[in-house]
Amino acid sequence: MINLKNKNAVITGASRGIGRATAIMLARAGCNVLIHFSANEEAAEQTATTAGQFGVSTAVYRADIEMRDQVVDLIEFAQQELGPIDILVNNAGIWEEAAIETMTDDELRRTLETNINSVFYTITAATPGMIERKSGNIINISSTAGQRGEAFHSHYAASKGAVISLTKSLAVELAPHNIRVNSVAPGWVDTDMARPALESSAAEKVLSQIPLGRVGTPEEIAGCVVFLASELSGFVTGEILNANGGAVLCG
Repeated sequence: MINLKNKNAVITGASRGIGRATAIMLARAGCNVLIHFSANEEAAEQTATTAGQFGVSTAVYRADIEMRDQVVDLIEFAQQELGPIDILVNNAGIWEEAAIETMTDDELRRTLETNINSVFYTITAATPGMIERKSGNIINISSTAGQRGEAFHSHYAASKGAVISLTKSLAVELAPHNIRVNSVAPGWVDTDMARPALESSAAEKVLSQIPLGRVGTPEEIAGCVVFLASELSGFVTGEILNANGGAVLCG
């Protein structure tokens, strides 16, 4: 039922984890994909190879997305390689521990620039083309931390709360241009970023707070993204789709 043939998508942070799973699942649905990465080119190329097995066009691009000029270049490259951007998935992010009394300016700056500034940059670069075509789909990856907060990760939680507010604001602002803006808010997911915590002494406590009794997989989050990218969700905008195993129940 989901057919994204001839659609073009940009996925940030797509060399691993949720971004990689999303790029591959979009490709499986027929979508051409631009895989953005910041450090691991080999992993990004592997993602592109896997996605390309579904007969779609793929491209790989390195950019420091906390830098506006590099994001502009990223979007221009995607348009040159694939064509007009139909789907933008803002997935790249960092999660670093920092107690509030010892948090440094650099820790705060790095988290906010990567997790929220970059989302503004990609959207401002991609939306002019979407507005011109009267068509577009933006999906931002937020987090349960942006809904309930997270001790010792207040800068991360604040950045993800900002992503949620941005999603709701732009859903209304861009609706007249037939551009939908939604967010997926994952809970604990088995990714490289979360694995140290999931393999620590805190793992038992984490699992005890998830009614389904397990953490999610990157593919399960990717499935939510693909749904929001498809016409099955054509009347959905401004939505925060929670994928957390029942750990955080909010409307």
